[in-house]
Amino acid sequence: MISRRQFVTGTLATFGLGGSLSLITACAGSSTATDSELFEIVQRFPQVLVPGSVRIPISLANQAGILGSSSGVELPTELRATLVNSDTGEVIAKDALAIKHDTNIDPPYWPFRIDIAATGIYTLIIEGGTPDGAGVQIMDPSTVSIPLIGSTLPGFDTPTVSNSRGIDPLCTRNPEPCPLHDITLNEALALGKPIAYLVGTPAHCQTGTCAPALDALLSLREQVGDKITMLHAEIYTDDTATVVAPAVEALNMTYEPALFITDANGAVLERFDAIFDEVEITEAFAALGVL
Repeated sequence: MISRRQFVTGTLATFGLGGSLSLITACAGSSTATDSELFEIVQRFPQVLVPGSVRIPISLANQAGILGSSSGVELPTELRATLVNSDTGEVIAKDALAIKHDTNIDPPYWPFRIDIAATGIYTLIIEGGTPDGAGVQIMDPSTVSIPLIGSTLPGFDTPTVSNSRGIDPLCTRNPEPCPLHDITLNEALALGKPIAYLVGTPAHCQTGTCAPALDALLSLREQVGDKITMLHAEIYTDDTATVVAPAVEALNMTYEPALFITDANGAVLERFDAIFDEVEITEAFAALGVL
C-alpha cells in the first residue's frame, strides 16, 4: 500500500523545453517489490502554475526510471495527498485524490486538482510520506507569459498544408502526418467555434507524451465532428530538432507539449501541460458541450 511507503525529497533533470522535474523517493511496501526497492514520485508539470484550480500531475519511478506497464511493478489506482503552505504551515487542501491515468499513454500519471488561492511555495505531501513532500510553486500571473486559463488565445498563422511557412516536416507523426494542418489558428479563431490547439512534436518530444496526446485528439475527432476545430503545430522547424518553431515562440512556451482548449470566443477554458491522456481531453470536451 502507498500509505506504508516512506518519502524523502530530491531532484531530477529538466524536461521538455526547460521546465523542471523534481521527485520524492519511497521505500516499497507492495507485494510486488522488496522493502529495499526505492520508488520516486516525479513531478510532471512545468513551473507555470498560477492561482486558481491547479493541475498537478505526477508519475512514479524507481532507480531504473519512470514506472510503466512493462516495469513489473503493481502501481496504485489512486494517490492521496495534503497540500501545505511551505511558509506558514497552513493546510490548503487535505486528502486530495488523484486517480491513475493510463489511457493511450505509458507510463501512467496521477493528476491532482487543487484550488490554490495565492502565490507562494507549497508542499505536496503524499499519504504516508514525510513532511518534506514535493515542492509546488504558484507564480504571479503577471510573470507567466504563456496564455492562462481565462485569457484569449492569441492568434497566429500556424503552418498549413498549403503554406508550411518554412516548417519541414509540417507534422512529425508516424507513419503519416496528422490531418490537423488544413487551416491556421487565425482562421480557426475566426470561425467562432471551440478550438483544441496542440503544440507538440511526436517525433522529438523529450517527455514522450506528444505522440499519445496527438493520437488522443485524433481518436476523439470522429466523435466530435465539426463541433470543435482541432489544430496541431510542431515544436521545431525541421528534423534536426534544434531551432524552435515560431508557433512555440508565439505562445512563449518553455516546455512541451501543451493543449489549449477554448470556447467559441477563443477564451482558454483548459490548458493541459506536459502530460495528459484521452480521458482528460474527453472530460474537457464534455464540459465544453462538444461531446
